[in-house]
Amino acid sequence: MIQLRPMQQWDLDAVSELEARISPGPWTRGIFRDCLVAGYDAWVAMENAADLVGFGVLSVGAAEAHILNLGVDPGHRRRGHGRQILQHLLDRARQLGAERAFLEVRVSNQGAQSLYHSLGFHEIGVRLNYYRNPDGREDALVLSLSLGHSLMSAAES
Repeated sequence: MIQLRPMQQWDLDAVSELEARISPGPWTRGIFRDCLVAGYDAWVAMENAADLVGFGVLSVGAAEAHILNLGVDPGHRRRGHGRQILQHLLDRARQLGAERAFLEVRVSNQGAQSLYHSLGFHEIGVRLNYYRNPDGREDALVLSLSLGHSLMSAAES
């Protein structure tokens, strides 16, 4: 099981290193730093209190939440960590007054799409050439979830 805690400045090197390993168009350390400075809801997932195995970044405003980034170390995937991080971000969005959550996902990332759909997200659009790749650009699916009616919330009622 992982433990989630707020991302701190001292996490930035480890988070940006993980991001560089898992994303074809990674965020830089500076982008993560800017998210902390802007007050975004940023979290790290720790295993054994010392090993960073994932992260998530959330922005909330005007009753809308945007999952800006979510990543899990490849050696720790398929263990429910991504689901746990995402559910935590959605719970935080509700606590911060959001009524709807949005995110983008690479069209090629079938694993992430399966996770998002299993939590009740549905496709509302496509952003052409949204993501950078080493060999060009990739489209993003735009997904949305009503935070009052997610599958996890319904199951907990």
